[in-house]
Amino acid sequence: MTTLSDFSLPLLGGAPQSLADYAGSVVLVVNVASQCGLTPQYAGLEELYRAYKDRGFVVLGFPCNQFAGQEPGTDAEIASFCEVNYGVTFPVFTRIDVNGDDAHPLYRWLKESAPGIFGSEAIKWNFTKFLVGRDGRVVERYAPTIEPKDIAGDIEKLL
Repeated sequence: MTTLSDFSLPLLGGAPQSLADYAGSVVLVVNVASQCGLTPQYAGLEELYRAYKDRGFVVLGFPCNQFAGQEPGTDAEIASFCEVNYGVTFPVFTRIDVNGDDAHPLYRWLKESAPGIFGSEAIKWNFTKFLVGRDGRVVERYAPTIEPKDIAGDIEKLL
C-alpha cells in the first residue's frame, strides 16, 4: 500500500527531498500560493508547525499556480515571500500541479486517499489540506477555508 514515504520532490531551490524522511511524523500537506485571499493562512501553518514540531509534526507546503495564476513566482521569489512575509520555517517545495494530466503523483495519491465532498477528487482551490498520520496514510482532507488553528485538535489526537 502506498504511503507518504513513497514520494520524493524537490524543495524550493531544487534540492531533492524524500518524504520518507518524515516517516513516523504527523504531516500536514498543503497546496499554497502567494497571491491568494487565503495566503494569510501561511501564518497559521507556521504557528502549527512551531507549536508541534518538537512532538513529531511537520507542515509541507507545495506551491501551485493552477488557481487563477496565484503562484507565478520562481522558487527564489516564493522562498523570499514566505520568509519575509510570514517567517515560514517549514519545508516548502518547488511548484507543482495538483490537478489535471500533469498532477504530481503525490497529489494523485492524496486525492484518491481522501476525496472531497460528493466524492470529487479534484483540488478546488489553494490551501486544501491533507493530514497524514504517523503511518504515512491520509487521515483527513480539509477544505481551503478551514483555518490551520481549527485543525490543531486533530493534530493533537495523532501526536
